[in-house]
Amino acid sequence: MKNLFAIIGGDQRQRFLAQLLRDDGHTVLTACLGGGDDVPLKEAAGAACVILPLPVSRDGVNLHTPLWEGRTAPLTALYPLFPGGSQVLLGGNIGAALRETFAMQGLTLLDYYDREEVQIANAVPTAEGAIAAAMSALNRTLHRMRCLVIGYGRIGRVLSHRLWGLGAQVTATARRLSDLAWIDAYGYASLRTDALSGHLSGFDLIFNTVPVPLLRRDLLTQLKPGCLIVDLASAPGGVEARAAEELSIPVLQAQGLPGRTAPATAAAAVRGAVYHILEERGEPI
Repeated sequence: MKNLFAIIGGDQRQRFLAQLLRDDGHTVLTACLGGGDDVPLKEAAGAACVILPLPVSRDGVNLHTPLWEGRTAPLTALYPLFPGGSQVLLGGNIGAALRETFAMQGLTLLDYYDREEVQIANAVPTAEGAIAAAMSALNRTLHRMRCLVIGYGRIGRVLSHRLWGLGAQVTATARRLSDLAWIDAYGYASLRTDALSGHLSGFDLIFNTVPVPLLRRDLLTQLKPGCLIVDLASAPGGVEARAAEELSIPVLQAQGLPGRTAPATAAAAVRGAVYHILEERGEPI
């Protein structure tokens, strides 16, 4: 038997996700998503499997509903609508505080974004979107451009590979010796993430993937004029914003790229994670 799914809130990723699930033969209700297909919130909240946005909330108070025509859905009004019990309640990028708040309401909220397969899948549209954003802001090709990728996690690995394929001169940074070894194995130049000072003056383009304010004023003053920074890191980001502005250093804020540049691809990754979670729980799909 096909599951009854409900998708409550979210952006274009959730709209594509609803269609993907319907294409698989499932019944899908939507609420707080905008458009003419939405059902009352109470009806959607009672579904066997409820999928909340990525992120579930940006302010810890309201559900993330950017497409819902300026309306808000306070989480406090949402909690009583979930029946609990055998219901599967899923959300993305939940965070410890929000997970605890749901638990205090007697609800178990599982994080589909916390799964490795989703994180890896999202690295691809993030890397491609970052390159597209950089290319639209530059007046030259990436070929032979000296590029620095700060952080060699999932996104940093894919991004370095894509830049290398476009002919850029790639330097990647890492903290762990094993990651530095992999950087060397792939033929990139390497730097330690915690030892950037004195090595930044030659780069034309910097991508930051580390969610720590590493690029402070003392490092920003070492950049060559015109060096572009693309900051992919989640809040608080990796660049000291005021210092960059005062030094006239261009910074592109490029967070949440999968949802903006490739929502269909991101939705497919979420669908896969939802199915994996249900399979692991022994639920029918």
